[in-house]
Amino acid sequence: MKINGGGSIKPTSPTGVQDIASSKPAGTPAPAGSTSLRSDKVDISDSSATLQHLEKLLHDVGVVNSAQVEEIKLAISQGRFHVDSEVVADKLLAAVREYLLTQQKGKG
Repeated sequence: MKINGGGSIKPTSPTGVQDIASSKPAGTPAPAGSTSLRSDKVDISDSSATLQHLEKLLHDVGVVNSAQVEEIKLAISQGRFHVDSEVVADKLLAAVREYLLTQQKGKG
């Protein structure tokens, strides 16, 4: 089959379509001697920036040792897991001291 390129048929844009860069209907010729400057711009929303920050924080978190977690669960269920209350109390007091110091630095 042969198609002859014929005649006066010119491509047109659909009705209502506009060239975003110039805010003119698509297909509108630019004035003679003008150059069309086009630039693309991408803005990252606050949510996206927050998501990127959280992803970085999660990346920095250590990996959980699943085998050790299961071992501790088993020890707890069998009554073999014992907690040293003095160690827990010391670490809790140290964490509270650190928290209070960071709060004081934030105010001063």
